[in-house]
Amino acid sequence: MDGDTPYATDLALVERLRAGDEDAFMALVERLQPSMLRVARMFVSTQAVAEECVQECWLGVLTGLGKFEGRSSLRTWIFRILTNIAKTRGQREGRSVPFASLAGDDLDAPSYDPTTFLGEGEAAAGHWSSLPNDWRSIPEERLLSSETRAVVAGVLASLPPMQAEVLRLRDVAGWTSDEVRNALDLTETNQRVLLHRARAKVRRALDGYLRDEA
Repeated sequence: MDGDTPYATDLALVERLRAGDEDAFMALVERLQPSMLRVARMFVSTQAVAEECVQECWLGVLTGLGKFEGRSSLRTWIFRILTNIAKTRGQREGRSVPFASLAGDDLDAPSYDPTTFLGEGEAAAGHWSSLPNDWRSIPEERLLSSETRAVVAGVLASLPPMQAEVLRLRDVAGWTSDEVRNALDLTETNQRVLLHRARAKVRRALDGYLRDEA
């Protein structure tokens, strides 16, 4: 694999880890640990067990580095190890988590209130009855304020865990759809629907909060 491949930087990091570079390892732990704990917690009964799963994952990473070939991103590879560990631990505890409880039971529901669209028999049926707020007129400092961030954080806290994590990985951490799908063991359709549903909920909350500013 040459230096132009998407995961060339990962291979360089792996070489540092194989050489025992403690700083590189601690930086990787600091970057991924919060997301790893959230993902593990989806499948096990307590936060303490989730922490144990993460610790077991890091041991598996260190002992398995010789098998990493760069066919996926390093972070995807790490999360697949974690997901397998957490699912196995959950099954051992007798805790079988239905997908609907992680993803939410609203995946087939409309993303927006149907009344926001023109109904059948009306001119331009199916189009917006009133256009969504245009946030371009809102000052940037307002959009980036701590209050606005708190609204987003509140929505994230209320989302089903899988919706929240897909949104965090895609829109906050900048993961690709393939990385998220592989890391969380999702189909492409599920990944896309989860992201769309979570984004719609954030959008609705921000619409309500910023309405007076538009």
